Amino acid sequence: MFRCDSIRPMRVILALLCALLSTVSLQAAKTLDIYFIDVEGGQSTLIVSPSGQSLLVDAGFPGFNGRDGDRILQTAKKAGVKQIDYFLATHYHLDHIGGVEQLADRMKIGTIITHGPNTETGKGAETMTKAYENALKTSGAQTLVVKPGDTIPLKGLDIKVVAGRGNQITAALPGAGKPNAACSGVAQKAADPTENARSIGFILTWGKFRFIDLADLTHNKELELACPNNLLGEVDLYLTNHHGLDSSNAAPLVHGLKPRVAVMNNGARKGGSPEAIKTVRNSPGLEDLWMIHYSIAAGKEGNVPDSFIANIDENDEGFGIKISAEQNGTMVVTNQRNKFSKTYAKK
Repeated sequence: MFRCDSIRPMRVILALLCALLSTVSLQAAKTLDIYFIDVEGGQSTLIVSPSGQSLLVDAGFPGFNGRDGDRILQTAKKAGVKQIDYFLATHYHLDHIGGVEQLADRMKIGTIITHGPNTETGKGAETMTKAYENALKTSGAQTLVVKPGDTIPLKGLDIKVVAGRGNQITAALPGAGKPNAACSGVAQKAADPTENARSIGFILTWGKFRFIDLADLTHNKELELACPNNLLGEVDLYLTNHHGLDSSNAAPLVHGLKPRVAVMNNGARKGGSPEAIKTVRNSPGLEDLWMIHYSIAAGKEGNVPDSFIANIDENDEGFGIKISAEQNGTMVVTNQRNKFSKTYAKK
């Protein structure tokens, strides 16, 4: 005999099943979001993992009435980020770590990551070291020193350090290590004694999606990663080195990475050199180069189409570029100036 009280347990089961399916659907819909913030030719990149944790790479310049600190804060609010879980100071230069005190005044920082003490000396180096120490004191953050081969512990992502303090990984990453034909005829340049060559560089992997940021790593250090064998493999997204200067972005590295999309964090009058733009645009498999600023040095012929440039005029109000990536390698890139978006399907 059918009993009416048997309906209630069935309803409970169905409700639980629907709740479970909704949760799975929401988790599947989450993306990895990367915000390239306009700090006028410096670097500041906010990475928000699908788990909601945040990694901020560098903090732009000091001064300018708190401009870069404000832009980072505004971006964090848009991203739904209330604190910076990890702050990575790639190296001790004004355009990368100069804004760290502004950052500490505006947001809570959980852990500050460096390659160790500043390797430069002199008044400028002392100023940068002091800025870092002041930010550390203000924030009460923990510290983490990393070296090539280490992992940055952002939940749900594999972030492998491949360069730091003048050293590079010596063994190929999984799936990499093939001979690099682009190395033929490319020679090293004069040694770079600055913090640029000591930059922390990393590759972020989430499923099939790979993103590389080597900060301001210069020519010789790039070749150590790319020649004679490509130790890094291929990537989906490449943040051009050193703001798009031709003292970096060596063809063997860029062409070996074979990025599908590249972003250049140049300023109107800083970085964005014609030769570096050409090298990136000629990389095998590149679909598009996006730029934070129109490069005055490159001129109309050297720049990409306006739709792919976040700031056309030299005095634009700090527009950035956002990438939303999925585990299968699909990317959606959005220009915050004109809301132009383009989807790059998985390979």
